[in-house]
Amino acid sequence: MTKVILGIDTSNYRTSLCLATKDGQIVAEAKRLLRVKEGKRGLQQSEAVFQHVMNLPELSEEMSLAEWEIVGVCASEKPRPVDGSYMPVFKVGEGLGKSLSVFQKVPLYLTTHQEGHIAAGEYTSVEKPKQDRFLAVHLSGGTSELLLCTRQQHGYAIEKVGGTQDLHAGQLVDRVGVALGLSFPAGPALEKLAQSAVGEYRVPSSVQDLTFSFSGPEASLLRTIAQKQVRPAEIARATEQCIANTLEKVLRNAREAGYPEEILIVGGVAANQYIRERLVKRLEHPAVGAKLFFCDPVYSGDNAYGVAMLGWMQHHT
Repeated sequence: MTKVILGIDTSNYRTSLCLATKDGQIVAEAKRLLRVKEGKRGLQQSEAVFQHVMNLPELSEEMSLAEWEIVGVCASEKPRPVDGSYMPVFKVGEGLGKSLSVFQKVPLYLTTHQEGHIAAGEYTSVEKPKQDRFLAVHLSGGTSELLLCTRQQHGYAIEKVGGTQDLHAGQLVDRVGVALGLSFPAGPALEKLAQSAVGEYRVPSSVQDLTFSFSGPEASLLRTIAQKQVRPAEIARATEQCIANTLEKVLRNAREAGYPEEILIVGGVAANQYIRERLVKRLEHPAVGAKLFFCDPVYSGDNAYGVAMLGWMQHHT
């Protein structure tokens, strides 16, 4: 039987399970977005915990676990690899992981949601950073951070060197999207809506060194929506453009400050094609000299694949 590690991730957006081999092959996976009521912009932790508890047995049945030899279980136990990082949702996946490791008589490995995103980015990108020390940008509904990453045997040493001082990029997308009548999470629908825009409306970005803010752009975008004088497609494109411009400025500043030229971009917002193409065009220009790496869009959102691969890193050390 093929040896696999089971990855488990229970974020505030998705329940995810993944069986992966040592060489990174996914043999089975099951994931489900958490349900959010129409017009709402997210879930309370208690609601998300309940949905994970209900989702995990059903997703487990889809995995055909008996067909593979599970040699370890790895679960994301908290959002980030820093002291004090905690969210109740991750305790659901951690609890399942501990139970399975006991019944299966296999090791339990614990990691973090953020490291899972970075690992998924490295394993699914067309290329991966050549150096062990690189920058990563984690963009999602719960995180917008610039990270200095160093590969280690068990995962990554991560130092936060910049990021948002208020809203996250994913929050900006979702709040604007819901105000435009789109369902939560609004990323894919907003990206589709923006495709018919011509770029006649913009909002300024707010950047100071390696720190940025999305609260001002949010207020401007929501005010424009309320006035009903700008086409929804133009507002959607302005949202994408604001995020892209913000990242471009921050990453230019990082390069000027001497941070690594290799930059891995992960998280749900990183799936946006417009943002990707704009960043590549502006930052891989010889005048800047950056080299960008992107997670496969399928795994840019919350997933357990990176978690499973982090389990393999710990399993062989």
